[in-house]
Amino acid sequence: MFSSEIPFEHWKLSGFESATAFLFPQIESTHSLMKTKAVAGDIAPGALIVADSQSAGRGRHERTWDSPAGKNLYFNILVPLDGIAPNSFAQITQVTALTFAEVFNAMGEQSNGAPAGDNGERITVKWPNDILFGKSKFCGILAEIVFVPAQSNSAATPASSTASCATTAPQRKPALSLGVGINVNSDPADYAHLGRSVTTLKAIFKKQINREKLLRALVASLERAIGQFKAFGISPWVNAWRKMDQFIGCRGTIVVNNNCTDANRNSGEGSIKKSGCILDMNPDGSLLFKTDDGEVQTVYSADLEI
Repeated sequence: MFSSEIPFEHWKLSGFESATAFLFPQIESTHSLMKTKAVAGDIAPGALIVADSQSAGRGRHERTWDSPAGKNLYFNILVPLDGIAPNSFAQITQVTALTFAEVFNAMGEQSNGAPAGDNGERITVKWPNDILFGKSKFCGILAEIVFVPAQSNSAATPASSTASCATTAPQRKPALSLGVGINVNSDPADYAHLGRSVTTLKAIFKKQINREKLLRALVASLERAIGQFKAFGISPWVNAWRKMDQFIGCRGTIVVNNNCTDANRNSGEGSIKKSGCILDMNPDGSLLFKTDDGEVQTVYSADLEI
């Protein structure tokens, strides 16, 4: 993981089940391109889109994700959802966060022990799908369900069925466009203008990282994890999450604001904020939270501020 890397245009990558990987030196957003191509049927579930830089990278709720060239990882995987119940789709982002955190911690073991900061910081997860070092974020995950053609556009239509299909809408099935941004070889100072705590893998490990090797490891680990998730559900992941999550039992603030952006994230405009104690992660992956007024809530979708 800590070897020198070859130029981006020569990376050898693939998606799930050896699906095609598409590499772009510069692009507006891997997430936007994945959605467009997936809905059009131009790429199949399992495909991987990778950019060396993004001009319009984004995170949750349209927040900016800074994407300098040649330093970090920006990619999307079109996750097949066959065999996964719709009420479990959201849990995939939690499985992804935990899987990636385990990969990062394994890197630490290769680098003379798990990373720890001056104040005992370590790589952990924070509900719902953040990966942090201490309280500093370095990996973001953005997921969106897209409906792709049940068959590729390139599939031939039998001549005998042409007339009957002419007025029938094409069948579609859901897939998950899973977008990931990881601060790899950039520096924390590069993000000072964001006004929030951000770090990078280079700062954590004190070494340059081979981004191609790291991405290969992440994709392979995630593919195995999705297979295990299909077989066993979220329960094993909840138990593993509880062991890694350093914030269970701590104070926090639940922020419900589907319109939150960089512009209003600090003003609280249009948001509902409730402070209290993080009690636990429920068996279904939701958060158990006790507000300061004593109400115990089950939270399915929100941001969690620590």
